[in-house]
Amino acid sequence: MIHDDIETFAAALPPLGALMGLDLGTKTVGIAVSDTMRAVASPLETIRRTKFTADAIAIETLMTARGVTGLILGLPLNMDGSEGPRIQSTRAFARNMARRVDIPIAYWDERLSTVAAERALLEADTSRKRRAEVIDHVAAGYILQGALDRLRHLKGSR
Repeated sequence: MIHDDIETFAAALPPLGALMGLDLGTKTVGIAVSDTMRAVASPLETIRRTKFTADAIAIETLMTARGVTGLILGLPLNMDGSEGPRIQSTRAFARNMARRVDIPIAYWDERLSTVAAERALLEADTSRKRRAEVIDHVAAGYILQGALDRLRHLKGSR
């Protein structure tokens, strides 16, 4: 089921279990996963996009292997908070995934996630070639960590 806000997403999650974050690009999907306690997001890998079914199978394989209980999709909002042109494709991806997997799905604002990932990789003195290879799943890690931090805050305020 798709949740438009993080609060209803949190209520739909089991108490424990990894979450997966996706940074959906037009050519690639960056993937990150959390630990089962949902404290830390770790960049996992980037898959090259082909057709939705092939992309979904690759993602589902990782979900099964990692025991994923919820999915966070980066939502490509404009800097002013309005919906950008890629929002439609992100929402369509979520609807298609919801037909395939029986876990809660939510969106997380991905503004500046790629900028933050790029900055972290530059600070780590990562080569340009290596940055190009890892930027998408590092950005997915930033998206997922933001959602994890919000979930932890919600849990603490109950």
